[in-house]
Amino acid sequence: MTFNRRNDRNAERETGEFEEKMLFVNRTAKTYQGGRRFRFAALVILGDRNGRVGMGIGKAKEVPVAIEKAKAVARKNMIQVPVENGTIPHDIVGENSTSRVLLKPAGPGTGVIAGTVPRSIAELAGITNMLSKELGSRNKVNVAYAVFDGLKNLRTAKQVRALRGTAEGGQA
Repeated sequence: MTFNRRNDRNAERETGEFEEKMLFVNRTAKTYQGGRRFRFAALVILGDRNGRVGMGIGKAKEVPVAIEKAKAVARKNMIQVPVENGTIPHDIVGENSTSRVLLKPAGPGTGVIAGTVPRSIAELAGITNMLSKELGSRNKVNVAYAVFDGLKNLRTAKQVRALRGTAEGGQA
């Protein structure tokens, strides 16, 4: 079996209502008496470019099966991202393991200035202007989980007012 990573890198396809982006495929090998056996892991991002985005990791003996598993997991793990005027409502730091990702709102026309993983997630979530910085480990899986942690914890001003029980003018 041959496996060409270059053909699978940055593969973007559309599935129904969601666009998908495969961030990477990892190949592992275990040596048995008769030779090596390979297994694959795929990291896939799904999003509708309208605030909904999901991430999944799938593992299998074949690459297409791993990708399908990753897409199924991503569909289950969809989150709603508050997007205001094409950017996020406030600064936030997402964490996972030893990876931290700083996400900052940006003005119109800035674009998404970020590494490969945060950029892919932001674009599929519909964020068009954002700044980010990866801190600590740059492991793609941990960075992806850190970005999702940050996006999950974003709140709009309206949501914060509702949580505090205050009216729009600042009085309860």
